[in-house]
Parts: sequence; C-alpha cells; structure tokens
Amino acid sequence: MDRQVSGFRQRMNSKRFASTLVVLATLTLGILIGTVVSAGVKGKEKNSSSDATPLTIPNPVQMSNQFSQIARQLEPSVVNINTESTIKNPHGGRRMGPPGPDEGPGGGDEDNPFQDFFNRFFGGQPGQGGQGGPDGGMGDMRERSLGSGVIVDSKGYIVTNNHVVDKADRIRVKLMNDPATVTYDATVIGVDKETDLAVIKIDAKKPLPAAKLGNSESMSVGDWVLAIGSPFGLEETVTAGIVSAKGRNIVPGRQFESFIQTDAAINPGNSGGPLVNMNGEVIGINTAIFTSGGGYQGVGFAMPSNTVVSVYNQLIGPEHKVSRGSIGVEFNAVPNPAVQRVYGVSSGVTIANVTPNGPADKAGLKTGDTITAVNGKEVKTGDELVAEISALKPGTTAKLGYVRGGKNMTVDVTIADRSKLFASRLGEQEEGGQEAKPQESKFGVTVRGITQDLADRYKFPDTKGVIVQDVKPGGFADNVGLGRGDVILEINRQPVNSEADFRKLESQMKNGQDVVFLVRPRGQRDNTTVFMGGSLE
Repeated sequence: MDRQVSGFRQRMNSKRFASTLVVLATLTLGILIGTVVSAGVKGKEKNSSSDATPLTIPNPVQMSNQFSQIARQLEPSVVNINTESTIKNPHGGRRMGPPGPDEGPGGGDEDNPFQDFFNRFFGGQPGQGGQGGPDGGMGDMRERSLGSGVIVDSKGYIVTNNHVVDKADRIRVKLMNDPATVTYDATVIGVDKETDLAVIKIDAKKPLPAAKLGNSESMSVGDWVLAIGSPFGLEETVTAGIVSAKGRNIVPGRQFESFIQTDAAINPGNSGGPLVNMNGEVIGINTAIFTSGGGYQGVGFAMPSNTVVSVYNQLIGPEHKVSRGSIGVEFNAVPNPAVQRVYGVSSGVTIANVTPNGPADKAGLKTGDTITAVNGKEVKTGDELVAEISALKPGTTAKLGYVRGGKNMTVDVTIADRSKLFASRLGEQEEGGQEAKPQESKFGVTVRGITQDLADRYKFPDTKGVIVQDVKPGGFADNVGLGRGDVILEINRQPVNSEADFRKLESQMKNGQDVVFLVRPRGQRDNTTVFMGGSLE
C-alpha cells in the first residue's frame, strides 16, 4: 500500500506541476495582452470604479442533505483494517520461461480479460513488503495490506471480507477520529470462504457505534446506495451510486455468491466496507469489482445483507463456522434445454453426477433423475435447489420430488454437512480442525479430473489434465506458483489426465528431486502453457 500511496502522490504532484504550467502560461499570455492593451490606451485617463457593487457571500442554504446525513451516521461504524502477513519464498513462485503475449515483464494477469475471479477481488493492496533473508538473499517477506470493515455489535464485532484477513499474522483496526497511532489488535472469530465473509473482534474498552443491517430483498434496481470504506487507504471515503442489478452470479459454478451489483465507486481497499441504503442501513458488504485495470470501472459487487446476517449468526456461534446442507449431487450450472428434452422434463434440475456413498446415492437417486421439489416446494433451477438444500440442517430429512423415465416419484434423503461431504474440493477442515486428507500431500495441492461438463463450462480446449481445486499455503505447489484454476497437464514430462495419474506421479517423487509442472494457467482457454517447478523439500 505504501508503494501505491507513494505513486498516488507522485501522480498528484505531476498533476499539480502540469496545472502550474497552465497557470504560468496563462499569466504570461495575460502580461502580453495587458502590454498590448495598455499600449493601445496609453494617454487615456483611468475610469472610476466608484460605481462598482461589492460582492457578498450569501447566507448558507440547506441543500438536499440526505447523503451527508447518512454519511455522518454510518462513518463512525466503518473501520480501516491493516493486516500483516508472511510470504514464503516470495520469488519462488515465478513462472519459468518468458511471459505470455498478454503479460508484462512480471508475468501478471491484470490485462488478461479472462483472468480468474479471485484476481478481481480488491481487498489487500500489497505494500513494499519487508526484508529479505539475513544474508541479503530472498527469504520470507512481510506484506502489508489494507481493507475496510463495519462494526455490527457495540462489543467490537466487525464484519469484513475473508480475503482481507486471510493468512494474516496480525490484524489491526483503526476507528474513525482516532489518532493515526491508535489501533486495536483484532482476532478472527470465524470465516466463510464460500461467501468471502469474515467476523473479527476488537476490545476497545468502550461501547462502539454499531451499524444497522437492513433487508437486502427490499432493494430494487435503480435505488440509491452509498459505499463507505478506505480505497487506497483514504479513510472514510463516501461514494454514491445506484443498485445496477441483483442476483449477479459472476463466476460460473460458484454457489452462495449472488451479489448486488452497483455503480457506486469502489476501489482497492473498499473490501469489507458497507453498501448503504437511504435509510442508513447496511444492505451489502462490498466484495469485488469487475475490472481490466485494477480500479473502478463502474461495476462493483456486494454480498447481500440477508446472506451476511445468516453467515454472521453462524460464525459467532459455538462452532464458529457455517454449516450448510448437501445431498451430494452435481448438475450443469446453466440449464440446457436439450437436456430437458432428452430426459423428458420441462423444468427442474437434472442430476449429472451422484457422489458415491453420499445422501442422494444412499437414497437411490441416479444420474439422469430430475429433482423438481424439496419438501413440497418447487425448484426450477440449480440455484433454487442449492438454496433450499443448503438451508437445511445436517442430519435432518428432506422429501425430494423427482422425475425418472417420465414418472413422478418421491424419496426421503438425509441431509449431510456440505463442508465434510465436499471437503477435498472446498479446502475446508474436517471435524476436529484437521486438514482434509487430500491436502496432506507432498505437493500440498488438491486436484480434480476434468469432465466434459467442466471443459464445456470453462471452455477448455479438451479434457486433458487436472484442475487445481485448492493450494496449501506455504506448500510446494504454492511456492512454485500453482493457484486455484490452473490446469496441470504434465509432471516431469509425464502426462496427467486423471486424479489417479496425478497421485501416482506424486507418490513417486522424493525429497530433493526436481519437479516441473506443465501448466495451462487459469483463465487461458487456448493451448497456452507455462512451466512451474522447483526442488521438492
């Protein structure tokens, strides 16, 4: 962030310098014109100014002040969040070989129009970092970043984004009107990766001003909203806009992320700050922007307050985690009319895959069955099915209506805990705080085979390779630069076309051995590939 602020000041200084040049040029022109004019009127007497009327400053007039009233009301509840984290081997993850045609010298993806969604989050802005190793080499590096948050409980509970506090070694919170040197250390109460929300807490030894959360369902497209936060570290910045759209699912296949879209200006550092309605209620938490250059382009996204409330209430509970129901089925993210015609249904969710030994499998559901109702409530889309099932408590029973071979049928299904059922895919922790077994690998990475459905969904050129689902922080894969969404095609020149291929090759690798991955980077839909590798420790 220091580097960006410094650059910001340099640009401002440049603008001031340019403005100075304009002023100087204007004065010079004025002197020349004045010289000509004075030469033309030489010898004439000066006119009297005794008839000129003095200018006056009018009395203050109360303009429309709704925005300012809301800003004064909410600003004390909005906090600045500063985090520090340690980057392991910061240069170990650089890709081997030259950058791609759309990349700069650093091999970044800012200009890639298909860049991964996670690169479009706008929370922490890296600062200049810390020092290298004690010998002057490149060891671990300290990184500082900035974000925002909103106080929702006077006892010091704050809602922000998970990506603002993720992997942070230290979280410090600054309150409005406090001196710059006064900050409060915060502890993480709980996080929910699937909605990118987090709850943190500070002990300020005094009651804090808490914001009121509103009902996001009451918002309509076109309604005025304000965004409050710390873009680029500029605290208590207020911007105005409207609700541009509702129910935005901005990443295919990502569930529980139905956003409010707004054109209120939000930038890096706004993450975790509130989106506020004209009643002074928080109706969203600013989470992401769609940008090709890293800054505001009029398209921002906020997690709706109704989702925030549900997640918050679970995170402050005894287990400090969000529990969601699941029946263990997969389906196409986008409904396909051809599928409905072939399977003889007009609506509903046709099952593309059933998780072995999952609730649906145990209940007898099969690939090709079309789920049409949950506990008597009709479901037409995958989002509706997920919303109904995820809201059910694990261990309870749900009655599903479905169609098989043109016949309407029902079945009772015992709801499972989604985080446990799909632990290997979500990178979640198993009960007791232990990492899911797929994470305990030599490479520190979880992968998934590429089905034809995945290839079609993400427009991959083929089904070769395995896609990276999760990367263990500080592990080998993390250090060499692998990230979520990358596709591994080869390991040490050996093709990888399934999870079994990956596990077999991984098991053959020994400490000290060089390991090189041939990778199609995330977002690349053609055959562009790069090498990533290093020595396995």
